[in-house]
Formats: sequence, structure tokens, C-alpha cells
Amino acid sequence: MFKTITRCASKFVAIAAVSLLAMNVHAADPIRIGSFLSVTGPASFLGDPELKTLQMYVEKINEEGGVLGRQLELVHYDDAGNASKARNFASRLIRSDRVDIIVGGSTTGATMAAVPMVEQARIPFISLAGAVVITTPVKEWVFKTPQSDYMAAVRILNDMKAQGLSKVGLISGTGGFGSSGREQTLKAVKEIGGIEVVGDETYSGSDTDMTAQLTNLRNVKGVDTILNFGFGQGPAIVTRNYDQLGIELPFYQSHGVASDGFLELAGDSAEGLRLPASPLLVPESLPESDPQKPVVGAYKSEYEERWNAKVSTFGAYAYDGLMLAVAAIEKAGTTDKAAVREALESIQGHVGVTGTFNMSADDHNGLQADSFRILEVRDGSWKLIN
Repeated sequence: MFKTITRCASKFVAIAAVSLLAMNVHAADPIRIGSFLSVTGPASFLGDPELKTLQMYVEKINEEGGVLGRQLELVHYDDAGNASKARNFASRLIRSDRVDIIVGGSTTGATMAAVPMVEQARIPFISLAGAVVITTPVKEWVFKTPQSDYMAAVRILNDMKAQGLSKVGLISGTGGFGSSGREQTLKAVKEIGGIEVVGDETYSGSDTDMTAQLTNLRNVKGVDTILNFGFGQGPAIVTRNYDQLGIELPFYQSHGVASDGFLELAGDSAEGLRLPASPLLVPESLPESDPQKPVVGAYKSEYEERWNAKVSTFGAYAYDGLMLAVAAIEKAGTTDKAAVREALESIQGHVGVTGTFNMSADDHNGLQADSFRILEVRDGSWKLIN
């Protein structure tokens, strides 16, 4: 009898030891952050700073002890701006890499290609793209960090009205970002009132000269300002053509070109144009009382020191996405996907580089139009207007 009890006790201890070992191994497993970004290709000016941002802050967080006592592991792929590749990489992240959350999608096209799989797999996804369609209508598992193109349109149109401008010549790219921006601008014009679009021109991603479209807009009777909604090379070409034609009307660009890289492409032609942007481009202009100032300043200095390159608002979208993911995981106290999703949806007062995020069941972006600052190009640099 004594031998039987001893044998049973030994067996119990052995089982307990194995279970404890398994628990310790599980506890040491990294939290896997998945990402697909346009690191190369036509949208590399988005994806390159986004990847660099994710890499440096995953490293920093790990050096500081990780999240929930576990290290972070970044699993990323380069979709080169191709929606089909983005779809395939999203599938790989979910099915093969078994990531806990996805922070990525540099472009609207790449993001929307991944959404059906994300929703089916029920995995939290924080997009870094701007179009309103990403989170409107609300999709249960999809969130995003940039303000929407609708918010950008509202901010621009209100600034125009404040300047006494009311008749807009609109020119936009035919890609996903430009076409969505055009649609949201037309919508915002109707809702704001007191302003109208009197000319409407477009250009494709392969166009290398937009003087014909700009000439058409300049010749529209009563036009008193022009807005370009697009990203990539197109807006820089529009800006240079605008200057070459000697158009003296107030000129606006969208947040799609809010970076020092755009200033380098457009050169002196950009002088005087306005756009909505993150305060990241003008951190020194923020008052000490602004809650974003320390966050923006820290990100800018850390990024530029690490990469010896100027910071961009697009990298900031990745910073906010990663920090929101970390905040949600910490709030949930687990990497359980449903719990993390619920935590993301309930985040309030999260101060990021792009703005202060207040998520809800009805709002998976959590930002308002006033999170944009209006900047103007003066002497080749960005200047805060309001």
C-alpha cells in the first residue's frame, strides 16, 4: 500500500513538473506582431518609414522588458504596394505565422484587400492607411490610425472658408487614395455649406504632366482656390506645373503629401501651399501645454537619431498603431484576440503622434478633424498656421 501511494505521488509530481515547464515555456513565447507594408515600389515613401518605426520600437519595448513580461516579435512582409500581394501576406500572417495582432497596410488598396480575411479569422487589425472606407462603416476587427480623408477635406474646406474662399477647383489622382479623397471632398462640400466645387479634374498615376487639367481649372469662371487630393509623385508634378503656369490662386494639398520628402520633390514650387497634417512636422511650434508635444518630440528625435533621416507622418501612423496595440494588450492582460479587440475599442485619451485617440464601438479611428493642424510652406519649410 505504501509503495502504491509513493508511486502515485511521484507520478503526480512528475505531471506537475511537466505542466509547470509547459506553462513557463508558454509564458516565454513572444507576442507576435504581424505586418504587411509597402516598403518598396511606388508607395515606399509610406512603407519604408513605417517599417523602420515598427522595428525600432519593438526593439525598444523589448529592451524595457516587453509586454506582459513577454518579448515582442515583428513578422513583416513587403507588399510593394500591390493589393494581391497584401492579401496573400495577410493570409500567411494569420494562417502560417499565427500572429496575435496585425499592424500594417500602408495603402487603402492593400488594407481593403486584407479586410475580408481579418474579419473571417477574427484577428485585431490596425491599418496605417487613410481612406474613410476602412472604418466606415465600422468593421468589428478593423481599426486605423490616420485621420480619414473626409476629416482632411473638412479641415481644408473650413480653412478655405476662413480665408474667404468659396469656389474650389478640385484635381485628384485616380488611385484609391485620390478617388476616395475626391468623393469625400464632394461630400464634405455639401455638408459644410457656403462653398462649392466649380471644377473637377483627375490624373492617373502614370501621368507626367498635369498642365492641361490645371489650365482647365484656372479658366473656370469664379474659381478662387485649387485643391489637389493625391499621394506619391502626382502631387509634386501638379505643384511644379502649378508654378510653371503662374497660377496665383491659393493652393491646397491633402495630408497625403505631408512629409519633408514632398518638399524635396516639389522644390521652390511648393512655396505658399497649405495642407492639413500632424504636428510632427512642426513640433517646436507646439505650446508647452499641448499634450502631444512630448510624444511628438520624442518620436521625432528618436527616429532621426536612429535612422539618420527626417521623420515623416507616415512613420508616425505606425508608431501610433504599435502603441495602440501594446496598450490594448496590456489593458486586456492577455493576447486573447477577442479581449484585445474589446480593449482596443474602449481606449480613451490615448495621446499619440497623430492625435489623441478616443475609440468606441461606433468609431474605430478615434480621431476628429481638429487633430489635423494647418501647415503652410514658407521659405522651403513647414510653418504652423493653426
